[in-house]
Amino acid sequence: MAQKTSMPKRLTIDRLLSKLGIASRGTSQEWVRAGRVQVNGRVIRDSATWVLWPKDSVSIDDQPIQDSGKRFFLFHKPKGVITTHSDEKGRKTIFDVLPANLGYMHAVGRLDQATSGLLLLTNDSALSSFLTDLANKVMRTYLVTVRGEFIEAQAAEAVAGVVDGGERLQCHSVKIQKNSGRESHLEVVLTQGKNREIRRLFKALGHEVTRLRRIRYGPFKLEDLPSGAWREILIEDARRSLRLS
Repeated sequence: MAQKTSMPKRLTIDRLLSKLGIASRGTSQEWVRAGRVQVNGRVIRDSATWVLWPKDSVSIDDQPIQDSGKRFFLFHKPKGVITTHSDEKGRKTIFDVLPANLGYMHAVGRLDQATSGLLLLTNDSALSSFLTDLANKVMRTYLVTVRGEFIEAQAAEAVAGVVDGGERLQCHSVKIQKNSGRESHLEVVLTQGKNREIRRLFKALGHEVTRLRRIRYGPFKLEDLPSGAWREILIEDARRSLRLS
């Protein structure tokens, strides 16, 4: 039996995608402008386009969407894939690695192509918004390898922050696990998610990052999840872990 919905039948496309938990209205509007959204097989460019849901067919990047239950996954992103649904350069994405039957999920934040580790996936936009809102200071923990000897004075500087390209970059904490003249191994905690923040921060401090892996995002841990594997957490448990229910 088809799942009933309490949503109004007539909505603008950006509101529909937000209601379904696929993306925020702002992100939905960007997707529409980029020509990624189709209604009844026709590409639309206006986010104020009205749709009748679920009568109308809606696709994103040629993938049909549906009104499914809220879901939440931990995914061990491999190095060398990008965090997006499609890529104009033809590069491999995380959704080439993940099974199609997970449904339409979006990543909570991003990891760059050269970074591996814990990536959260969900179709719950409210949960995603909480995790990425800087005001909530949700901690993200990384294992970082840098070239050269990294010392405590530099760790203090990383916590105090540096300015790069007009942006202030800083860590919540830096723990030196091992260091030598050749390379140093660090545990770094962030409470914000600026673009390539760790790589830019350590470069400004004179150290190239050679390996970067996220092992924790808020209460969610990578633990022994193999590279390329995923594990579902019940949405109720995910929300409870964040004290949202």
